[in-house]
Amino acid sequence: MRFDGWAGRTAYERSAALAAAHRLMLERKEALAQLMTREQGKPLRMARNEVGYAADFLSWFAEEAKRNYGETIPSARADQRFLVLHQPVGVVGAITPWNYPISMLTRKIAPALAAGCTVVLKPAEQTPLCAVATFEVLHDAGIDPGVVNLVTTSDPETVGGELVGHRSVRKVAFTGSTEVGKQIAATAARTVKRVSLELGGHAPFIVLDDADPVRAAKGAAAVKFLNTGQACICPNRLFVQRALADEFVATLQQRFERLVAGAGATDGVTVGPLIDDAALDKMERQVADAVDRGANVVTGGHRLVDGGLDRGCFYAPTLLTQVTPDMAIYREETFGPIAPVIVFDTEDEVIAMANDTEYGLASYVYTNDLSRAFRLMERLDYGMVGVNDINPTSAAAPFGGVKESGLGVEGARQGLAEYLDTKLVGIAL
Repeated sequence: MRFDGWAGRTAYERSAALAAAHRLMLERKEALAQLMTREQGKPLRMARNEVGYAADFLSWFAEEAKRNYGETIPSARADQRFLVLHQPVGVVGAITPWNYPISMLTRKIAPALAAGCTVVLKPAEQTPLCAVATFEVLHDAGIDPGVVNLVTTSDPETVGGELVGHRSVRKVAFTGSTEVGKQIAATAARTVKRVSLELGGHAPFIVLDDADPVRAAKGAAAVKFLNTGQACICPNRLFVQRALADEFVATLQQRFERLVAGAGATDGVTVGPLIDDAALDKMERQVADAVDRGANVVTGGHRLVDGGLDRGCFYAPTLLTQVTPDMAIYREETFGPIAPVIVFDTEDEVIAMANDTEYGLASYVYTNDLSRAFRLMERLDYGMVGVNDINPTSAAAPFGGVKESGLGVEGARQGLAEYLDTKLVGIAL
């Protein structure tokens, strides 16, 4: 089922609406960032960066709306012609997470609108206000009533279940945990819906012995503490070749101990709170399990309570060494400010360890050897590989995982295709 009013708009009209939303979002950048910090907790500088990233998707897909190209195919018959059309899939049910409460909305809404689809979106129950403010931008930009629709709720299972199960919804776009993603895929299969799933990650960060250990450690620390470690692309396992281990760990320790935890709106704060008590409990459980099994706590390893931090869910930036495969933190996604370091000796060894997981979203490699870079990027079973790069993401680049980290991609020209059906037309002359 399509909303023919919006699907019937020209690509240039849909593009203009998205471009207007892009301009409005940038005009409201500071207010949106302030709201995000108050509601979700991330430091204000990171919130500003996220609003800019969210706006990028509106701009990118404003342009891609005009590039929904079809094609003609030669026929073996002289009296026949084939045309291929790409048309909107229909109503999209979108379900978004709390950790990036604005950019994860535009990453789904923008390509859907560009394609000519309509959207019903359920945001995370922890961050409804960011969603409301984002929809105000879209509505104020002149997008037709009923084209983008927001359903906030404190009962996510009921609303999410209706979105995924309803026959009128022809596509589901979800970002969240692998466990919930599997349930969504199973429910969507009953009505053969298309799904895009961006799920959990367990990113390896590999430092080879020809790399600069200080540069690598600085990069690892920066990407580890994106949103207090609550990002699916944060490195969960830091693999360093033995010759560099001491210098790499020493630099990490220095970087970790300089981080300042606190309320996100406070000047100088670089680490915000975890989202809730359950997340805090997971940090304590993973560290206790690792220590019981022989891991060494270099720094951190405890909840932060001084200076009023006991009123929130704050956990110290934590660096662990002597981490082994029998520890929970080696196997489980952490989603918090804990970095386990594992020493390795050979390329084959680290590839085997890095790929020894059901996840396959982001991965990182530090090396100054081009041959080694190509060998590892080709052998890593991950949808994204950053080579000497901690930010291999952009609205113009495809974002997605393999294995149990998801289906489909978001962003880039491929992101538009996720919201389009292919129709073949055969014409007899």
